Amino acid sequence: MARMSYISSVERYHEYEHVIHSLLESILISIEDGLTKERDTRYLVKQYPFLELQYCLNEQGLQQGNNVCFKRAYAKKLGASGNQQDLSERPYFLQSKANDAVCFTDPYISIATHHLCISAIKELKKPINNHHYLVVDVSLTQLIEFIMGDTARANMSPYFKAGYGVIVACLFGLVLFLLNIVFSDIYALLTHVDTSSDPLEPFSIIIYITLALAVFDLGKTILEEEILMHKDIFRHSSTRRTITRFISTVLIAISIEALLTMFKAALGQAEYLMPAIAMMLAVVGLLIALAIYVYLGAKAETLLMRARLKQKSSK
Repeated sequence: MARMSYISSVERYHEYEHVIHSLLESILISIEDGLTKERDTRYLVKQYPFLELQYCLNEQGLQQGNNVCFKRAYAKKLGASGNQQDLSERPYFLQSKANDAVCFTDPYISIATHHLCISAIKELKKPINNHHYLVVDVSLTQLIEFIMGDTARANMSPYFKAGYGVIVACLFGLVLFLLNIVFSDIYALLTHVDTSSDPLEPFSIIIYITLALAVFDLGKTILEEEILMHKDIFRHSSTRRTITRFISTVLIAISIEALLTMFKAALGQAEYLMPAIAMMLAVVGLLIALAIYVYLGAKAETLLMRARLKQKSSK
């Protein structure tokens, strides 16, 4: 499960915009209080892991002092830079000069960290050493994870991905083992032609190919859903997509097995007729159940989205 994509981050930002702005405003007040009373604000780093940069501007929009980096990864790169940088044309500075309220940018890619972030700016009530404006940059993805209580799971994500990677490697190894059997049986079939051999013998090869196909599809689904793609566990659509893909893989495997069993029955082995019919009925049942699940899940999510939009418009 990859970390939150940019699209998901922006969508969540607009969904929780009011909460995010309230949180950042309280953080700016805490930092301002620390500047005024010369208190150490490093405790904020542990409490709010999404903080990235802090700096101050004068009345003309020139940065006063170097960047204050909240993360060690950027401390060496950015900690000794930024002093006297002209930020007077930045939209957040112009917006802050126009009114006294705390101002926030729209999500953007930070030049400093190359991450999706937002900036919050606040005019200091009591300017200190020509510091008139306080600016804080935060990582939007980590901020949303913090807001949603998803930080611990996100931090464990690399270990989850490693576990899924081992499982996928085992599945693909099993596919290679099955294909090795298939190639060996095909070679034996082509090199030892016997007119008196069992006509159903080639079906064992098809069964191995079907198993290899099913296992490969399962491994591919796990690789895409749990390692390569971002899965928003808070949205029903992500879970529904995973279940739909998994059930589709099972349906394909059962359908092919049912077809092969039906061929065996048609070639004279009547005892395979009822199992073939039972598997076909199972396929039909799974298709109907999957259709009902997808329809009801999509309908429920639509109702939830409408309720959220209605709640947001009423505020």
